[in-house]
Amino acid sequence: QVQLVESGGGLVQAGGSLRLSCAASGRTFSPAGTGWFRQAPGKEREFVAAVTWNSGSTLYADSVKGRFTISRDNAKNTVNLQMNSLKPEDTAVYYCATSPYFTVQISGYNRWGQGTQVTVSS
Repeated sequence: QVQLVESGGGLVQAGGSLRLSCAASGRTFSPAGTGWFRQAPGKEREFVAAVTWNSGSTLYADSVKGRFTISRDNAKNTVNLQMNSLKPEDTAVYYCATSPYFTVQISGYNRWGQGTQVTVSS
């Protein structure tokens, strides 16, 4: 059974940076896609970014394009999310998830981590 564990969240001032990591443990890890999602208080969970495990192709939500970068390290079974120029509206719990597809649709993801809190102060 593959388990996903996120790390790297914290408190940062607006304009700052954070790097989130999603580490997979367990049996052989080779999903079609791994994505990052976020959920702010009182809001629905939303797509942030996704990367394919094989080719490294990426997808981004419009709200984070140019500021966030998703990458994968196949040797370490890790997917990272580099977040720059953070804004207060980026405050949320960030989750990584895996999917047998390469998609922005939350319904396409079937394995989730426990989440990590990101708080951006103004």
